[in-house]
Amino acid sequence: MKMRVNRSQPFVLAGYTLGTKTFDAVIFGYYQGVTFLYAGRTRNGFTPSSREQLFKLSRGLTVASCPFANLPEVSGGRWGEGLTAEKMKECRWVRPELVGQVEFVEWTPDGHLRHARFVGVLEAKNPRDVGRPK
Repeated sequence: MKMRVNRSQPFVLAGYTLGTKTFDAVIFGYYQGVTFLYAGRTRNGFTPSSREQLFKLSRGLTVASCPFANLPEVSGGRWGEGLTAEKMKECRWVRPELVGQVEFVEWTPDGHLRHARFVGVLEAKNPRDVGRPK
């Protein structure tokens, strides 16, 4: 049996999908030079308290348009990790200023994270310094 190894790295939070009281899932990405790219979304890793705290942090950062250069995507992907124009109608966008630590199993061939889980906010990290590791 192959053992799953989780990787962990910072990502920039730039949106969310609405839940009943706060959000259902966060949407995050990284910088490639000056281009901001979508990497994935997750609803895993949150407690009710951490959801409320992150929702409060993001409330003042709301913007009208999607900050990602590579969205919308044509397909939702095999496991639904892609963000199509239809799925984006459910999204709320924020300025890419908050950095969070995310655990994941691997990068997919489409450049998304597989089995992502939010760990926490990284307050001392500059969002422009968050890139995809080689």
